[in-house]
Amino acid sequence: MKWSDSLALASRSVRRRPGRALLTILAVALGTTLLVALGSVASTAGSRIISKLSNGGPGTVIRVAASQADSDQVYTDELRASGPKPITDGTVARLRHSPHIATVIPVMAAQVLVVPPPFGSKAASIKGPLAFGNTMVGVDLRQANNLPITVLAGRLPRPESLTEVAVTESYLDHAAGSVAGVIGTEVELAEPQAFQSQTGLQFRGRWVRARIVGVVSQQVGSGAVLAPIAQTQLARAWELAGVDGGDVLPLPTSPYSGAVVLASSLNDLHAARPIVTGLGYANTAPENLVTSVLRYLRVVDIVLAGIGTIALSIAGMGVANALLAAVRERRREIGVLKAIGARDRDILRWFLLEAFAVGSVGGILGTIAGLLIALWVGVSVNDYLSQQGLQSIQFGDVSWPLIIAAIAGTSVLAVAAGVVPAMRAARLAPREAVAGL
Repeated sequence: MKWSDSLALASRSVRRRPGRALLTILAVALGTTLLVALGSVASTAGSRIISKLSNGGPGTVIRVAASQADSDQVYTDELRASGPKPITDGTVARLRHSPHIATVIPVMAAQVLVVPPPFGSKAASIKGPLAFGNTMVGVDLRQANNLPITVLAGRLPRPESLTEVAVTESYLDHAAGSVAGVIGTEVELAEPQAFQSQTGLQFRGRWVRARIVGVVSQQVGSGAVLAPIAQTQLARAWELAGVDGGDVLPLPTSPYSGAVVLASSLNDLHAARPIVTGLGYANTAPENLVTSVLRYLRVVDIVLAGIGTIALSIAGMGVANALLAAVRERRREIGVLKAIGARDRDILRWFLLEAFAVGSVGGILGTIAGLLIALWVGVSVNDYLSQQGLQSIQFGDVSWPLIIAAIAGTSVLAVAAGVVPAMRAARLAPREAVAGL
């Protein structure tokens, strides 16, 4: 019997019992739908989480303080400082030479008096209940994509601007304002300087008025104001131009108050952090947290794959049951074919081709349905995130390896499920098959 004859017999057998064939195909399709939907959602969500952790996210960020590392720093993700240690341009250059480090962004902080509107006289503003002392954090905003900064509203200041700032939630707490209400308003910053006069140590401020262009959540440094580093450098220069105020206004001893070190990847984080610690700097990084997240993602993948495999196994049992029923119905047809010269392998090929056809059609339909469900889940999730004011997640990616694996896997599983019924049909004796004719 030729392959074309086997194909013709398999096609006619499927059309002979359309109801049973349709139910079997639907069983395979449902199992494939569950597997593809779970796999697509899990792989997309996992890849997005890893992408957020890797690309400028908190997972690859090492925050370095201008402090000496404690002896226990190696064993914990937390900052363990034991004393001051300056961060210089040489320190930054040395860290940048490591192949495990993608970039190093210095951080400069300056103490300022923050005065939200309404403004009045400077003296009235200083004594007003809304004025508060805080920190202005300056970074190179040209590398904002590599920093753990999330824009909640508005935008970041222009990197070269000296009149634009962004504020954090702590500013909103002091100013009693809303996220949308502070965008576009101005804030006054008083940068202090200590100086000696005939009456003793006195203080004066360098007053700067800046426009608030955004509200951010950031892990660069602790402060109410985020500004381009050029603004902070001017504030630092003004502060250093004064005299030491002792315990009242101590002058900074480190050129930079900290640094943000970005590892090249999640895997490089484990090699980059010992470099920072080896230089003697106290630092903090979610090294153990990232490892735990990756392990949990792996566990989720295993669980979802197990659920999908169980669903496909049930579908495979449906294919086997349908073919066993077909063998019982076609006993006489099998006997006639053997009587006119059909071999056992011809009968085996006939039933296996029928199982393959059912599995392939069910796999294709189930894959399409699974992708549509995953897309619907993505739309629903993004709609919820937008309602909560959170950033959306991209669920539109099509995983071609998953599609190919789903269709090929269901076809192979259907063929495997049809092996026992096909062998039973192939081993059927011609005399027993045509008995009763």
